[in-house]
Amino acid sequence: MARVLAIDYGSKRVGIAVTDELQIIASGLTTVHSKNIIAFLETYFSKNEVECVVVGEALDLKNNPAESARFIEPFVKHLSRKFPNLKIARVDERFTSKIAFQTMIDSGLKKKARQNKALIDEISATIILQSYLEQKQKF
Repeated sequence: MARVLAIDYGSKRVGIAVTDELQIIASGLTTVHSKNIIAFLETYFSKNEVECVVVGEALDLKNNPAESARFIEPFVKHLSRKFPNLKIARVDERFTSKIAFQTMIDSGLKKKARQNKALIDEISATIILQSYLEQKQKF
């Protein structure tokens, strides 16, 4: 079975998470600079079978596109053109950064470690991926 990869796309950094081959466990993979994401994905896809890429969908509390959607949507279009045979799914990413930060606190990370924005992005991608897996189980 192929993996599922999740992306928490930001204007500076992109958090990436991936499932195991059985699509049971979501784990943080890495964080890359947003200008390097396509090259990273090309390399990753050449070495790993990926069934689907899940990209966080930025919505506000009224279900309208959030401010960050203005750079996420062009990325999703570019991704679909670059990898036309790849399934792309979208998952609401509201509050993932806050949940990620709280997860860091709950796990006992020191204040210095919690200031690592790359780690927050990676955890956010993991939360997005876990949400996708939970939604997929319902259907």
